[in-house]
Amino acid sequence: MKFKSLLAILSVLTILFLAACGNNNEQDDQAAEKENEGNKTEDTSYTVEHAMGTTTLEKTPEKVVILTNEGTEALLSMGITPVGAVQSWTGDPWYEHIADDMKDVQVVGTESEVNVEAIAALQPDLIIGNKMRQEKIYDQLNDIAPTIFAETLRGNWKENFELYAKAINKEEDGQKVIADYDSRIEEIKTNLGDKLSQEVSIVRFMAGDVRIYHKDSFSGVILDQIGLARPESQNVDDFAEKNATKERIPAMDGDVLFYFTYETGDGEASQLEKEWIEDPLFKNLKVAQEGNVYQVSDTIWNTAGGVISANLLLDDIEKYLVK
Repeated sequence: MKFKSLLAILSVLTILFLAACGNNNEQDDQAAEKENEGNKTEDTSYTVEHAMGTTTLEKTPEKVVILTNEGTEALLSMGITPVGAVQSWTGDPWYEHIADDMKDVQVVGTESEVNVEAIAALQPDLIIGNKMRQEKIYDQLNDIAPTIFAETLRGNWKENFELYAKAINKEEDGQKVIADYDSRIEEIKTNLGDKLSQEVSIVRFMAGDVRIYHKDSFSGVILDQIGLARPESQNVDDFAEKNATKERIPAMDGDVLFYFTYETGDGEASQLEKEWIEDPLFKNLKVAQEGNVYQVSDTIWNTAGGVISANLLLDDIEKYLVK
């Protein structure tokens, strides 16, 4: 009897062991199937419509060259470090706020003077550029690798950003970046409350040029998204009033004034800024009298023009306006 009982126990244990092995094998098969599905997604071709036509990519690109500064910020925000990029407008060679993430990236010229040979040497599998900047060399670039162009460079960085996300096959990541940004906008709106009605003026100093920025500038678009008011003369759906004379200083007035200076190293822009800021007509502005004039970074408020700088601009809004 004891022998029969032992046999019965051994039989039960054997059945349980075989069942466990079967479950493990099934789980392994399911895991392998999921991994294969993930690989299929990576290898599945996809098509992107852009300013120069339609481009089909056979798989998600691994070596990307980017030919605009705002495009560089877009890639970095989605976790992609390009193999090559155009040099930042200021910096050596990158803007300070992205320099740490760009240490191993090859410079391939500037937005207006792309180095085609340097791009070819990198053997990229995707090139992203801009029709407004590089239309004349599109065919040369497309001979090197599939090339996707945005139409233009506008104040609203989101338009190009969505194209870049499609180009690198990271639309979900791109949607999260935009959702996080939009969430910050809504939070700032809430925190500002009644302060949204204060009129915000934007001025830029360049060597030989003073500009009063309107709504279709990088900073103007962001202020509009937040819902901040603008002085009447700046509440215009275009880029800026260029080459302003000192007679236009009254048009700079508002409840708050942000100004920034594009300094290339020769000191001319900084000298022009000083001359205007210290002018009696400027000092007599209501905004100056009330002490609400703030100098901010030209890179962040205008030149870089991408999602990373947009978030840094929001930091400034919180610092100076959400008090």
